[in-house]
Amino acid sequence: MMFDLSLLGTAPIFNLFICFCAVMAVAISKAGFGGSMGALAAPIMLFAFAPTTALGILLPVFVLIDIWLVWQWRKVGIRHLIIWMIIAGTIGQIIGWLLLSLGNFDDDLLLLFIGLIAFVTGARYFWQMLMRRPSAIHFRASIRAIRKRYKKRALIWCSLSGFTSFVSLTGGIPVQIYMLPMRLPRQLFIGTMAWYFLFLNAFKIPFFVELEFITTQTMMVTALITLFVPLGVIIGRYLNKVISDSLFYNVAYSALVILGLRLVAQFFNGALS
Repeated sequence: MMFDLSLLGTAPIFNLFICFCAVMAVAISKAGFGGSMGALAAPIMLFAFAPTTALGILLPVFVLIDIWLVWQWRKVGIRHLIIWMIIAGTIGQIIGWLLLSLGNFDDDLLLLFIGLIAFVTGARYFWQMLMRRPSAIHFRASIRAIRKRYKKRALIWCSLSGFTSFVSLTGGIPVQIYMLPMRLPRQLFIGTMAWYFLFLNAFKIPFFVELEFITTQTMMVTALITLFVPLGVIIGRYLNKVISDSLFYNVAYSALVILGLRLVAQFFNGALS
């Protein structure tokens, strides 16, 4: 067939709806709020596809949206920060590639890994909401100390980001742990993240092809679901104007906790059956 959509299986409408939800999560998040809800995409896709298939379908969509973001924010970003983040992220991605190529990550473990990341990230967000804020003087001193340690922190969190990005497309979680405490102006935050993830995701493409995550069949599905991207971008930009960040993040992280718990439960149900 010239246009092979056999990966959609025996329930193509349902599976296409799952793809639609995943693409909306990525496009809306990246276009409107800097990408936090993009971590929902992989767990959503696991409702319809095997983990490696889901990653192969999603990666080109991520790259397409990253290209658009970099074009929008091409003049914004902190260059030395981006360079260190990319170096550390690349190290993490190479580690992820080595583990996957050696067969040390099977589909079941990858499912559990994604679920745990999703749950811990959501739970951490709500835990931090319950903690008291430090005094203004201590708060400013903490930010200055964090910014001075940006190289050492990059080697930890961005390496982990590169690794999780490679094995589950959830690299936004560790890099947010790295970036958010710096309290950068929003434009600098989004611009820096855009450049980082464009390189990180584009770097993965030849490795995903070599590992056969990206195949002719996955590309056919990818080509179809990229039609949803403009709608997600439009919605993201609209939501950015009409709702607060706090409301958006509360909803997004609640969904992340629920999805993470479901994936962990699914793994253990399979292990016990």
